[in-house]
Amino acid sequence: MSKISIVVPVYYSADTLQMLYDDMKEKILDIIGDYEIVFVDDGSGDNSYEVMESLKEQDPNVVLVKLSRNFGEHAALLAGLSVCTGDCAVTKQADLQEDSTLLLDMYESWKQGNKVVLAVRRSRDENPVKVFFANRYYGLVRRFVNKNMPVGGCDCYLIDRKVIEVLERLDEKNSSLTLQVMWAGFKTDMIYFDRKDREVGKSRWTLSKKIKLVADSILSFSYAPLRMMMGVGVVFDILALALFISVLVEYFTVGTPVEGWASLMCVVLFGFGIIMLMIGIIGEYIWRALDASRNRPPFIIDEVVREDKEQ
Repeated sequence: MSKISIVVPVYYSADTLQMLYDDMKEKILDIIGDYEIVFVDDGSGDNSYEVMESLKEQDPNVVLVKLSRNFGEHAALLAGLSVCTGDCAVTKQADLQEDSTLLLDMYESWKQGNKVVLAVRRSRDENPVKVFFANRYYGLVRRFVNKNMPVGGCDCYLIDRKVIEVLERLDEKNSSLTLQVMWAGFKTDMIYFDRKDREVGKSRWTLSKKIKLVADSILSFSYAPLRMMMGVGVVFDILALALFISVLVEYFTVGTPVEGWASLMCVVLFGFGIIMLMIGIIGEYIWRALDASRNRPPFIIDEVVREDKEQ
């Protein structure tokens, strides 16, 4: 019988972990058969790890992974995938916004031969402003990174052991794990679900993390920003040439003196702003290359507790 690993990144989730496990126990664990639940503590500052230990006492199939500090969800998921032993693995958020029965549909799709199964949001029962900006992000991804990104987006996915091995070889930092999964290819299916609003706990998905995700998604998988810089440069050259010609024509035909210090300074300052923006974009690429060249691991595991034994 095939074994499935359920990888759950944990960050300040003490108030939802027991509820999450109870929900999975009630709805899916007795159905899927051979399983393991890999909880990865990503440097939580609350008592999340103590709750994880309690879950371990309740279920011997629970595996505990503790990172040495907070590395981010991308790294936490990679850490969980690196220690899981299932023939396939599915990611599961601890915020209770995804119905656990969704995993059953994804598992069945994998059994039918799909090596990647994406859980796509059909609808989102969340703040309209949040939904609007999320849709804009997925629109950017479809436009500049991967045209196959679903309209509703996806954070939860099930992947085959072969895909896990590919992700471990990539070993990338400052990237999007979801886009890495889609980049890897393989036979892919999509399962649609309705995402619920968060009712318990406080989201740690801050604005700065969202901005970093946008930058990582685009800069790690696309050279569109570099082409945009070149395009802006060409447009400004054409405008400057047209303005220069018009000034000369007006000077020699009408006799208008070449004046306009204020307007000239506005153009100069705007041009410097564009230049600094372009230098910043180049700097982002250079920093990512430097970070990759240092070859530091994307995560450091403090301990792994499996079958009542510490590793």
